[in-house]
Amino acid sequence: MERRGILRTSACVSIIALLAALSTNTSAQASGAEAASAMAPAAPTAREVRRANRALSRKVYAALAKHKEIDAGSISIVARSGAVTLNGTVTESSQIGMVAEIAKGVPGVTSVTNRLSVQRPFGE
Repeated sequence: MERRGILRTSACVSIIALLAALSTNTSAQASGAEAASAMAPAAPTAREVRRANRALSRKVYAALAKHKEIDAGSISIVARSGAVTLNGTVTESSQIGMVAEIAKGVPGVTSVTNRLSVQRPFGE
């Protein structure tokens, strides 16, 4: 009978040790997951995305303003996550490609959609 009591006690101690080890491992995994989520960068808010898009549009306008032969007032620029769309008119057909190349050279621009056309003088 004495032997059975020792075996039961030994089994209980083993189970308790196993449970303690499992609970420690589980809490370590949970804290590791919390640390990983704390280190992951947060997705930008809609406000931050709009702000970045406006800033990129302004950079493209500023790059165009350096070229006096281009009337940037007749060009609208829409930026969405690095993709820039050019709309409007220019005075000469050679400026269509020039405006697109200038926009492509602005840091942060990943692609350019060129929807520019040549402005025809009135009466033609």
